[in-house]
Amino acid sequence: VQGTGGSSAVSKCSAAARGYIQDRFLQLLVGRRRRRRAPLVHRGYYIRARAVDHCIRDFLLKTQSHSRTQILSLGAGFDSLYFRLKDIGLLHHTVVYEVDFPSVACQKATLIKRMEELSALVGDTGGEELGVIAISGEDYKLLGVDLSELSELERAFEEAGLDNGIPTLFIAEVVLTYMENSRSDALIQWAAEHFSQACFLLYEQMHPEDPFGRVMQQHFSQLNSVLHSLAQYPDCGAQQRRFFEKGWTECSVMDMNEFFTCCTPEDEQQRVQALEPFDEYEEWHLKCSHYFVLTASKGMEPSWTPLLSNMTVPHRDETVRMAGSITAAVCAMHSEISGLRRYGHHSVLIKPNVILTTGGFGEEDGQHCRMRNFHVLIKHAGYWKAGCVKKENPDKRWAERLYHTVSCLSNSLALVVGGRTSPSSAGLGMLWLKFPETCNASDPDDITVELVSLQPAAEPAALRWRHSTTEVIFKGEKYLFLYGGRSAMEPVLGDWYFLHARELSCTVIPVEGPVPESRHSHSACSWKGGVLIAGGLGAAEQPLGSVFFLRELEHGFQWQTVETHPPLIPRYSHTAHVHDGKLLLVGGVWFHSSSVPGITVIDLMTGLCLDYTIDVEHLEWPLMLHNHSSVFLPNEKELLLIGGGGNCFSFGTHLNPKPVSLSLSNILTSH
Repeated sequence: VQGTGGSSAVSKCSAAARGYIQDRFLQLLVGRRRRRRAPLVHRGYYIRARAVDHCIRDFLLKTQSHSRTQILSLGAGFDSLYFRLKDIGLLHHTVVYEVDFPSVACQKATLIKRMEELSALVGDTGGEELGVIAISGEDYKLLGVDLSELSELERAFEEAGLDNGIPTLFIAEVVLTYMENSRSDALIQWAAEHFSQACFLLYEQMHPEDPFGRVMQQHFSQLNSVLHSLAQYPDCGAQQRRFFEKGWTECSVMDMNEFFTCCTPEDEQQRVQALEPFDEYEEWHLKCSHYFVLTASKGMEPSWTPLLSNMTVPHRDETVRMAGSITAAVCAMHSEISGLRRYGHHSVLIKPNVILTTGGFGEEDGQHCRMRNFHVLIKHAGYWKAGCVKKENPDKRWAERLYHTVSCLSNSLALVVGGRTSPSSAGLGMLWLKFPETCNASDPDDITVELVSLQPAAEPAALRWRHSTTEVIFKGEKYLFLYGGRSAMEPVLGDWYFLHARELSCTVIPVEGPVPESRHSHSACSWKGGVLIAGGLGAAEQPLGSVFFLRELEHGFQWQTVETHPPLIPRYSHTAHVHDGKLLLVGGVWFHSSSVPGITVIDLMTGLCLDYTIDVEHLEWPLMLHNHSSVFLPNEKELLLIGGGGNCFSFGTHLNPKPVSLSLSNILTSH
């Protein structure tokens, strides 16, 4: 548990070095243990620091008319809170008490006394400290006590001069969850009972049972620092009830997606989003839906409510109404290969019962990397066989890509459009994939692919990723409709191109109607010669819930809004298929933290929108349905889910290990 404090200080220090947070004291406290973390980790620690800082400043502002106030930081570790506040002159009449294990407090005290810049801020500490008090300055007290021993904690506070009659803010930033629930509950109750004007700020994890939550729990168990709160207090509602039951009179709580959207000014959101190349939206939003910030108070006049947002958004912890559930089963396989463990790839039916999967990031030759090899799944006599595809010209640069599209134009030809290597590099152009027309469609080893580079006539259109490429028909001719996505320069695109399928030249075709807002990671399906676009991630990194139909007219195309009722829950990173007048949306990421997206069925005639959960009790591993691919087999009404997953914040990478099959015949029979 003590180790988690050290590693979080290193992460905060890395985020400060990249400009996410302004804190020059962190590096003094972290010392030589510095490491550069990934952008995803920077954002995660940014939102944590931002939420805690927001609430502390609000407390200091609301209590500035009092002659004295105090802040109690529980499990403070190597946090720089006191030094930051003192440095900018916010501690005129506030004493900061920090508590941590005796060994941590002792280490920190030694550091502070050694560093001129830190000891100068603390000022005179009256000589050598003994017992539990490691440092005793005029407005800074550092105590070495085990938080779970409440009677010892009380004695230490008394000795350090804590006053239970003045406004007091307790801070517990990912601390209480490491204690047994009976002990953390006792601490929460003690704070409410012993202080006449008290505020409490809590930041920790929630939602242990969904796929991301299971990976998160497993990570902390492996570190031997189990998260105890999760079983008893799995969500915002349970945490709120906990505080009311323990004697607090006011309590509000929100997950970090809501905090970022509602309590962070728009210009600050934009500043953070532009700090470094970033393309892990799914993992960022999932991380944010698994952490919450809670503020509680009692006896405060006026009441302390720092989480009242300046926006009204639907509260996202409410339960999504489900119309039923669909059982997931591991695909019946003859042969297995690790190459289907990947995300950000693309799968396409190249001929009946033959699925080609290309690109993405996953597991190859025992290591995680961008995928070089192509893989096929072939269905034969009710079973799937997996195999690696032989490339006719292996030296040809595939440029291992993620977030590209593959469109089959005939049974021997497919077009790869766009994709990226790293998010800071430009998008990649187009490639032909050629297969022999006559190949044994029952043996994966018989399938070969030839890669052919293209003349770059339509290249600018293809320099993007997280876009869609969909077949449309105009005046009897086949076109590919290339829409949306993002590029190295533009975080979100709203433009489109019509590529003539044979000549691959960009053709200007007039389009009228209300233009959809820019988006990437949306879904697109061919329907009635046009395209259905659903969801996606919009300009402010907010999921979209709109559905559009681009339909063919005599002289061009027209955008039409598809009204859904109840309204479609905004989502992105899902896949989609159309069958028999129904649009199926599969998986994805949404901000409703109470459940994960399963299958949504939209009746295109009536607009009726039904959500179904995916029942995963037969799977032995968490099924992460974002950055996956899916293939629908209309005759069997079977949906095949291939790959999916990603980097789960700092908790490790999760890749769905095997293809999964869903039978949709129950939900697709005409009602």
